[in-house]
Amino acid sequence: MTEKINNSSHTAVTGAWLEHHDPGDRKFLKIGDLVLESGEVLADITIAYQTWGTLSSAKDNAILINHAMTGWSDVPGWWPLMVGPGLAFDTDKYFIICPNVIGGCQGSTGPSSLAPDGARYGSRFPVLTIRDMVAAEVAFSDTYGIERYILAVGPSLGGMRALEWAVQHPERVGAICTIGSSAVATGDQIGTASIQIRAIASDPHFNAGDYYEQEVGPIEGMGIARRIAHLTYRTESEMDVRFGRQLQGDDTGRYAVASYLDHQAKKLALRFDANTYIALTEAMNSHDIGRDRGGVAQALESIKIPVVVVSIDTDRLFPPRLQAEIAELAPMAQAVITISSEFGHDGFLLESELVGAAITKALSII
Repeated sequence: MTEKINNSSHTAVTGAWLEHHDPGDRKFLKIGDLVLESGEVLADITIAYQTWGTLSSAKDNAILINHAMTGWSDVPGWWPLMVGPGLAFDTDKYFIICPNVIGGCQGSTGPSSLAPDGARYGSRFPVLTIRDMVAAEVAFSDTYGIERYILAVGPSLGGMRALEWAVQHPERVGAICTIGSSAVATGDQIGTASIQIRAIASDPHFNAGDYYEQEVGPIEGMGIARRIAHLTYRTESEMDVRFGRQLQGDDTGRYAVASYLDHQAKKLALRFDANTYIALTEAMNSHDIGRDRGGVAQALESIKIPVVVVSIDTDRLFPPRLQAEIAELAPMAQAVITISSEFGHDGFLLESELVGAAITKALSII
């Protein structure tokens, strides 16, 4: 994260990874130019990625993890207890690879990246779709030298991408596992997302997306967006049982639940970029597996590889009916695996044992 001094306080401009940052365990791969669905060309793309385990000499043990919207390439960092020896993604057996999506802010080409002219993209960054993200993942796989994955798996936004892999590139994946996701973005999701985008765009420091050289970025707008989103990730019952009408107990007079949401907003600001938040949210809004394919039913019926669908019974952002639709229409889909959780959509992050069992089942059918 970069910080600039504004009078006596330090104000974050962006939580994006920038070129002078320590990349840690991340590696970077150039995949060249990509023609997007819009017809625009995203030039000289860099993909940040991380791997675990050893790729076999035949390159036939690779698993692709498609991260969620605010996830990134470091799977153990956002999906704990899932990757390692003897875990669901068993590194003694499998080679696990997770690229950061284009449009991201953790090393892959995104709005905070330097454009060919040497300035940051900002407002000039093109509109992306889920299909554009998958096209970049395919190019990444080609460049890396992986012709086929035994499994493509992801939650939420990652599940959308896994589904696109099954429709577009069935010869390149043995099976997919989509977790807490859908075949199409719903009106309710788009409506909630549009408010989040409006919150960021209304921040007086947003500057139409060109804020990287400012002393203050649109942190307040993104914080409001995150607060709204976080409520959709959790459940009404959890918020009431956990916080109810309790006050925080400090001199702010805040309710405890408001303090909790403030904390979530601050956490995101330390590692995420407002323009990326908008770009990935708009991409999710564009998701429609049936677009130009005869509709959702026809697109799902075209899938000829095994599909494992995982649902979270309390998910109010991606309600179980959306996963049931995938399982009912994809010919080789298994029965829906339903995870019972008090945490709603975030159950995919917090119910490691149950999600791990679902991954193990997905791997068993290959």
